[in-house]
Amino acid sequence: MSTLIFDIETVGEDFDSLDETSQDVLTRWIKKESESGESYTTALGDLKNGMGFSPLTGSIITIGMYDGERGRGAVYYQSSPGREDKNFEEDVYKFEVMTEEEMLRKFWDVVEKYDTFVTFNGRQFDVPFLMVRSAIHGIRPTKNLLANRYLNYHPQNARHIDLYDQLTFYGAMRKKGSLHLWCRAFDIESPKAQGVDGDDVKTLFDRGQSADVARYNSRDLKATYELYRKYVDYLQF
Repeated sequence: MSTLIFDIETVGEDFDSLDETSQDVLTRWIKKESESGESYTTALGDLKNGMGFSPLTGSIITIGMYDGERGRGAVYYQSSPGREDKNFEEDVYKFEVMTEEEMLRKFWDVVEKYDTFVTFNGRQFDVPFLMVRSAIHGIRPTKNLLANRYLNYHPQNARHIDLYDQLTFYGAMRKKGSLHLWCRAFDIESPKAQGVDGDDVKTLFDRGQSADVARYNSRDLKATYELYRKYVDYLQF
């Protein structure tokens, strides 16, 4: 059975458009911990920029999948507000425009066909985000990709290899490293090589460049697969 690499990109809601109660709940801790007006302003800016890190205040704008053995992939992506993007093909990927709900339904349909899954930091971010957003849309995940973190104890047909766990020996390394740094160390082309990184996603999406976000997502997939091959060849026991 082939291995499926997957990755998501997310954006947050506009903080200023939230109701007063939600704003108060989100800012309560920074009001308590800020020692001055300046520190509060800085913390509030960080909060607004981080709205996309939670499935409660953010949504998925791309889901990318790559079958390494077959050398084929797909990226589902949302159009930027006010735009109607088109499906297209590029390199080994099909890029398809969908709503978040449509993306999630198709993702879980694809997941059913695979036994082994690979991510980079997927256990802490991608999978919880996917599962909660799916539940919000009334979609039940077809497999539990969070069950038992350790490789010797994984559910049948749902082996999830999180390279962030494996390459750092479940956190034993003091400095964990980003995907970019791991790619640099193993001489793999970083997904950031073309001048885009995760911090640019919301800006690109808001500017109408959703297809560029989808392309960035596809580069993440390719880099993760190549890093996975290094792990299998030299570090997997």
